[in-house]
Amino acid sequence: MNLPWHLYLMAFLYIIAGINHFKNPGMYIRIIPPYLPNPKLLNILSGAAEIILGILLTFPFSTHIAAWGIIALLIAVFPANLFMFQKKKRGFSLLNFILLVRLPLQIVLILWAYIYTL
Repeated sequence: MNLPWHLYLMAFLYIIAGINHFKNPGMYIRIIPPYLPNPKLLNILSGAAEIILGILLTFPFSTHIAAWGIIALLIAVFPANLFMFQKKKRGFSLLNFILLVRLPLQIVLILWAYIYTL
């Protein structure tokens, strides 16, 4: 069974994002809300999850499970995206606008993953 190209695109994006957690950990550690414990470990776990789930998307036998994992991951990291927006929302800037748009983008990413759970 051939998988659609957009599934490979999604897998590629998650793998690259996961690798970036290890290449630039400070960027991710800074946005983890202070009420969550051990930001370094959370960064490692979320980066590893993105890589593993991205790889699992490319195998027909695990696409369904990987898509549910991505949905769970996107829900789990939403507080970090919200915290990042709240932390930077002083005044209007292009960065603030991007951070604001990123919040509903999570819904789009969840829906994109949901396609592969059916």
